[in-house]
Amino acid sequence: MSQPISTFIRHHYRHFNSASLKDAAEGYVKLLDDGGKMFFTMGGAMSTAELGLSLAEMIRQDKVHAICCTGANLEEDVYNLIAHDHYRRVPNYRYLTTDDEVAIHEAKLCRVTDTCIPEEQAMAVLHDLVLEQWTQTEKRGDRLFPHQHLFELIRSGKLEPHSQIDPKDSWMVAAAEKNLPMFVPGWEDCTLGNMYASHCMRNHLSPVGMRMGIEYMTELAAWYEDTTSTSSVGFFQIAGGIAGDFPICVVPMLRVDLEKTEVPHWAYFCQISDSTTSYGSYSGAVPNEKITWDKLSGDTPSYMIESDATIVAPLIFQYVLEQ
Repeated sequence: MSQPISTFIRHHYRHFNSASLKDAAEGYVKLLDDGGKMFFTMGGAMSTAELGLSLAEMIRQDKVHAICCTGANLEEDVYNLIAHDHYRRVPNYRYLTTDDEVAIHEAKLCRVTDTCIPEEQAMAVLHDLVLEQWTQTEKRGDRLFPHQHLFELIRSGKLEPHSQIDPKDSWMVAAAEKNLPMFVPGWEDCTLGNMYASHCMRNHLSPVGMRMGIEYMTELAAWYEDTTSTSSVGFFQIAGGIAGDFPICVVPMLRVDLEKTEVPHWAYFCQISDSTTSYGSYSGAVPNEKITWDKLSGDTPSYMIESDATIVAPLIFQYVLEQ
């Protein structure tokens, strides 16, 4: 007899990482039930792993209230939207030789573990569409953040003739529909960021035409202060790196640098990572280390799930959605 995922998890997930998953899911539900908001951060290659299949519904049902992600995750959900049928899976990727990798490159495919993104159908198509968006915005004298450009492109309908998946499975489409607060630090290191930089080097565009970096941090600070004035805010992190470290630092920045000691700490913390605790690794840093940096308090419910986020995150999302 079939049963809800949440029932299955409560019965079977009792120890070790499975128990951490259950506890984190229950803590997530409690935060929302108590009127809190959840801030979601995403490193790694979760968009290419098609996390949108579950994340999009979390956004639509107001279970995620803001997102910080890498530039790669920002664009790769859109690549999947417009070029899904041209992706190529390589299940035996562990056994690829150097010659195999060269052949993949010559086929104009970019490999992410077992999945190859098609350059011509994904990157080139999106580049041409977003270049027009960048150019028109600059000519108007406007300045937008990277995610705002993609939101406008999604809302314009120009992606619809290219769409190859159901838009309900795209977390970027869901985020654009909600006009979700988003923050994309270090955007210039992704493919579209590289393309934008190349246009600046050719004097086709101006670097000042794109809002990034420090402006993202000041926007985040304003969002955090405004949101925590009426509700607590939790922090749900997939992987480490800039997508996690950038936003979590907004709390000590406000409390220490701006001396706003009344600003509360993050009210919940969960990280899913396959990086084990090690020497100086941010991805592998345990939650209690963050107490010393004034990011979390000693009372913050904290969970560390050392596992594959492509397995763990959809289970937690479904658990939350079933409540």
